[in-house]
Amino acid sequence: MKKKVVLAFSGGLDTSFCVKYLSEEQGYDVYTAIANTGGFSAEELQKIEARAIELGAVEHATLNIEQEYYEKSIRYMVYGNVLRNGTYPISVSSERIFQAIAIIEYAKSIGADAVAHGSTGAGNDQVRFDLTFQTLAPEIEIITPTRDMTLTREYEINYLKEHGFEADFRKMEYSINKGLWGTSIGGKETLHSEQTLPEEAYPSQVVKEQEETLRLTFTEGELTGVNGQEYTDKVEAIRAVEAIGGAFGIGRDMHIGDTIIGIKGRVGFEAAAPMLIIAAHKMLEKHTLTKWQLYWKEQVATWYGMFLHEAQYLEPVMRDIEAMLLSSQRNVTGTVELTLRPLGYTLVGVDSSFDLMKTDFGEYGEVNKAWTADDVKGFTKILGNQIKIYHNVQKRNKR
Repeated sequence: MKKKVVLAFSGGLDTSFCVKYLSEEQGYDVYTAIANTGGFSAEELQKIEARAIELGAVEHATLNIEQEYYEKSIRYMVYGNVLRNGTYPISVSSERIFQAIAIIEYAKSIGADAVAHGSTGAGNDQVRFDLTFQTLAPEIEIITPTRDMTLTREYEINYLKEHGFEADFRKMEYSINKGLWGTSIGGKETLHSEQTLPEEAYPSQVVKEQEETLRLTFTEGELTGVNGQEYTDKVEAIRAVEAIGGAFGIGRDMHIGDTIIGIKGRVGFEAAAPMLIIAAHKMLEKHTLTKWQLYWKEQVATWYGMFLHEAQYLEPVMRDIEAMLLSSQRNVTGTVELTLRPLGYTLVGVDSSFDLMKTDFGEYGEVNKAWTADDVKGFTKILGNQIKIYHNVQKRNKR
C-alpha cells in the first residue's frame, strides 16, 4: 500500500507542484486539506477543491475553523489590544498556527504517514508549520519539497506542464493573503525600505467620502454590537465592522519587523476591523480599568503577541497569560463612539456603567469632593520625601 501524506493546500503554485511531485515522484497517496480561518469564500473553497482533485489528490478536506480561531486567538488579541511593534494586528501570522493545528489533527485522524507544506526557506510560515507539527505529532514525518529543493517558479510551472497540468500561474504583482483578522500585501515596494504601497495595491478601495458614526458595543471585552445591532456570532460582528471600515480604506499601514529566522521583513496590510475594534476596546479600558490593571495587562499582552507571532502558541505560559487577560475584562462593558472618514477615524467617547470617571470623588481639574486641601498638602509632602532626601544628600556632598 502507498503511504499517505496530508498536504496543507492553498491552490497556489507551490502547493499545486507539491501534489504532483509527491504523488508522481515520491509515490504517496496525497490527501489535500485547507484550513479556512475566514479568508476564503465558498466559491473560492470550491475552486481550490476542484484544483486539488484535478492535480491528483486522493481526497480533499475543507476544515472550517473560523470560530475556533476567534475563541482561541482573536478574542485574546482584542483583550490585550495586541499590535506587534505597535502597528500590526498579527493578522496572517496568527492564522497560521491554527491552520497548522487543524492540518495535523486531520492527518492523525486519517492515519497519515507524513504531512507536507509548501513554505519556502525564507519566511516565518515554515517555522510555524514545522514546530506545530513536531509538537502535536512527532511520529509523523514532515515533507517540504519547495524548501528542500530550493525551487524556482519557472521550474514548478514547467514541471506541472510536463505532467499534464495547465493553469494560469502568472506571478501577481503582489502576494495577497486575506483573512478574518486582516489582509497582508507583499511585493514590489515592500521589498525596498524607502518605498510604500500605492493606492491601487490595496484590495479595498475608498468608496465612502462623507464622515460616518460607528458605535461599537463590548460586553466583558468582547464585541457584541455594531451600530445598535446585537451579535451573538462574534465572527459576523467582526465582518460587519470590516465592511463599514473597509469602505473608508481604514486600517492601512506598513509593518516592519523581525522575523523568526532573524532577518528584517516588511509587509503592507489593511485591517479595518482589527484596528477599529482594538482602538475602541483600548479606549473603553482606559475608562473602566485601574492604572495598574492597564499597566500589567500591557506588559503581558506584548509578550503574548510576540509569542503568537513567533510560533509559540502551544507554550503553556500562553494559557496563563490568557487567564490573566480574561480576568481583566470583567468590567470592560460599554459602547464606544467613533467618527470614520477616508483613511482615518476619531475616537469620540465612551458610555459605560463601569466608567471610573463617573464617581462622587471629584472631577479632574475642577473640584475635589472626597478629600480636603489639607489632605493633598500632607499627601504631597510625604510623597516627596524620597526625592527630597536624595537631593538633600547631593547638596550636602557638594559642600
